[in-house]
Amino acid sequence: MTYLVTGATGGLGGYALNYLKELVPMSDIYALVRSEEKGADLKAAGFNIRVGDYSDAESMKQAFVGIDRVLFVSGAPGNRQVEHENVVNAAKAAGVSYIAYTSFAGADKSTSALAEDHFFTEKVIEKSGIAHTFLRNNWYFENEMPMIGGALSAGKFVYAAENGKVGWALKREYAEVAAKAVAGADFPEILELSGPLMTYEELTKALKEATGKDFDVISSDDKGFVENLVSAGLPQPVAEMFLSFQHDIKNDQLDVTSDDFEKALGKPLTNRVDALRELLK
Repeated sequence: MTYLVTGATGGLGGYALNYLKELVPMSDIYALVRSEEKGADLKAAGFNIRVGDYSDAESMKQAFVGIDRVLFVSGAPGNRQVEHENVVNAAKAAGVSYIAYTSFAGADKSTSALAEDHFFTEKVIEKSGIAHTFLRNNWYFENEMPMIGGALSAGKFVYAAENGKVGWALKREYAEVAAKAVAGADFPEILELSGPLMTYEELTKALKEATGKDFDVISSDDKGFVENLVSAGLPQPVAEMFLSFQHDIKNDQLDVTSDDFEKALGKPLTNRVDALRELLK
């Protein structure tokens, strides 16, 4: 059996590779990278390398030759639907038997702009006939680092999501489930991977406990939220992207309750205070 992890030089893909090598022989693991240079460290660590780019359909066909099971880490927004279709078509042409795909919380019901590409990809995978698990990842604690950084450096945590709830967990925890899936765990076709739901008020209480620091917690309007991130050094377009995430949270797009995550992990998720301590190490 051979296993390919895409997005192997990214955070989630990197974590997944390290978990996967504990579950299957390292000689059977392949890491998809965009160039030999980008894959040099993984190659030095003992992983097999395949070079390919989602936007290059032919390169993806070559990358999947001889591969049985794939962890398909979603690409960056932009031309994602075309790129993801390239990946699935290449997997089908190569005879891949299984895909674990990193999707979005409640993708089939969500009205978030973020969900659209993911639900499209789920449908493409279903149509391909390849056995699959959709890993509907909620939200990473890591995603909040610009706001956390502002709290710890400037003394104020500014958010615009009102009382919206989020199922945060650490990126490595999502990656551990992904590795188990591609290694052959008996998972259902859909896993809603959401941690215990929290508001930003609850998150900031945990952050104060984790750091021993006090700071102001400010529920802001959109303008104030963006201005705060820009003043902290984020480019305006990036700050506005973070604002769109805040709108999703305010509109309950990440308010997904499920016990799938801890069941799939086979253990409790890291509690919020310890997770934040780990993040800030």
